[in-house]
Amino acid sequence: MTRFGRRAVLAVLAAVLPAMALAHGPTRQKVTLSADLAAPPAEVWAAIGDFQDMGWHPAIHATTGEGGNAIDATRVLTLGQDGGPTISEQLYKYDADKMTYSYRITDVAVDVLPVTNYSSHLTVKPRPDGGSVVEWRGAFYRGYPNNDPPPDLNDEAAIKAVTAVYQAGLDALAKRFGTP
Repeated sequence: MTRFGRRAVLAVLAAVLPAMALAHGPTRQKVTLSADLAAPPAEVWAAIGDFQDMGWHPAIHATTGEGGNAIDATRVLTLGQDGGPTISEQLYKYDADKMTYSYRITDVAVDVLPVTNYSSHLTVKPRPDGGSVVEWRGAFYRGYPNNDPPPDLNDEAAIKAVTAVYQAGLDALAKRFGTP
């Protein structure tokens, strides 16, 4: 390539790259929260390890589903009473021996939870000095997939909403099982 050709390519790249950087769209967000509990891991897992029963979470009024704890099992979470909004989820990993499962949301209105492409992992582990630790982590995109999202569907709103869901569940477990 001639010197002129290289300069032409560099000039085009210099003009195009800044615009591409601004137009990349959303980035995957992550939230991880944990709670130390006084109860042994087996006791905590007995309460939260059934994918078909999320009654331990205070925001969940009812859980219905099919497939038990088998891969590709489904559940529908009903929020609030009297047929409130729902969240549909699918199990994609389950290991009772390791006390962990992973699931993804397959259907939720962004006004209920301002996220898209959400997946999550719930794990119970023993603490070195007794009791257990529950870790809940998730990865997702904001509710508005394009650039310039409205405030209620931006990255901050998605992180805040997921954090609130996790914290409410972990607080309920801490109240139920106590903390060390």
